Amino acid sequence: MSNLPPSEAPTCWVVTDGRVGIEAQALGLAEAIGRETPLAIVRKTVEVGSPWNRLPRQLWGDPFARVRPGGAQFEAPYPDIWIGCGRLSVPLTIAVKARSPRTFTVQIQDPRAPLNKFDLVIPPVHDRLIGPNVISIIGSPNRLPSANCVVKKPPNAAKKLAVLVGGPNRVFQFASKEARDLGEQLRLLADSGIELVVTTSRRTPADAVQVLNQALRVERAAATTFWREGSRGSDPNPYPQMLADADATIVTEDSVNMAVEAASTGRPVYIWRLRRRPFAVAGKFDAFHESLRARGAARFFDGRLEDWSYEPLNETAKAAKETLRRWRLSSSQARVR
Repeated sequence: MSNLPPSEAPTCWVVTDGRVGIEAQALGLAEAIGRETPLAIVRKTVEVGSPWNRLPRQLWGDPFARVRPGGAQFEAPYPDIWIGCGRLSVPLTIAVKARSPRTFTVQIQDPRAPLNKFDLVIPPVHDRLIGPNVISIIGSPNRLPSANCVVKKPPNAAKKLAVLVGGPNRVFQFASKEARDLGEQLRLLADSGIELVVTTSRRTPADAVQVLNQALRVERAAATTFWREGSRGSDPNPYPQMLADADATIVTEDSVNMAVEAASTGRPVYIWRLRRRPFAVAGKFDAFHESLRARGAARFFDGRLEDWSYEPLNETAKAAKETLRRWRLSSSQARVR
C-alpha cells in the first residue's frame, strides 16, 4: 500500500444519477479501492434536463453539453479513475475518454453500449456479459466492510434473525397481502424464541410497512426491533450492525443488493419468495438466486431455520483489486508510449 499524502493521492470520481442504490454501488467500489491504496473520492451527480434524460445516448450529441449548469460540473482536471453507474452516467463515461485519454473508465452494471467504449465493465454474473474488459461479479458492489465485522457470539446466546424487506418491482409484487404473509411467519419465529431485527427499504409501500409493524407488535414478540429509514430522527441506520449481529438473514426475493450484502457475513441467507407479476420475465433474478445457492450462501425459506456456513461473499473487494490492477497496468503502458 502506498503512503502518498492525500494531496498526491490518485483521484476518483463517482458518477451516478444520485439514486441511493445506484450511488451505493459506485461508492462501494471506490471505497474498496481506497482500502487498497490512498484515493481521493469525489461524488458527482449527473443532472440532465428534458428531453435528453429520456432520449437514447446516441441522440445526446456532446454529453457534457447536456449537463445542467446548476448541478455537478465535469471539467478538467479529470480524475485518474472514473466510476460510473446508472443509465445517465453512461454517455459521460464514454465521452470523458475523448477528453482525457489517461482517465481509467469503469462502468458498473450492463451499460447497454459497446463494451469497448470502456476500460472496464463490472456487471452482475446473471447479465451474462463476456469480454476482455469485463469482470462479472455476483450481484453488485456494496459499501459493507465484509465479514471482518461479523460478531462472534457465545454458544448460549439467543438466536437473532435479520429480516430485510424490499418492495415491488417489474417482476415481483409486494403489498399488504405479501406483508401480512411475511408478518405471520415472523410472529411464529418470534414465538419460538427467535429475536427479530427487521428493516424495510425505500421501496417498501407504506401500507405494507404498517401491516408488518402491526404484525410484529404483539406481546410475545416484544423483543422485536422494527426500523425504517427516517423513523427515528437522526439515529444512524442500524443495517450494517444488523447483519454483523445476526445468526441468519431473511431477504425478500426482489432485492439483489440486500441478498449480496447478507451473504458477505458467511451466515445463512434465506430468500423469501414473492408473487410474480403476470407475464413478468424473471430470468435474471432466478439466475442470481441460483448463483447464491450454488455458492452455498442461500436457500429459499420453508419455515425452518438451519445452521450452515460458507466462504463469505466479498465480490466488492474482488472487483476493487481487479480495477486497481488494470488501472496500474494501463497507467504503466501509457507512460511507456
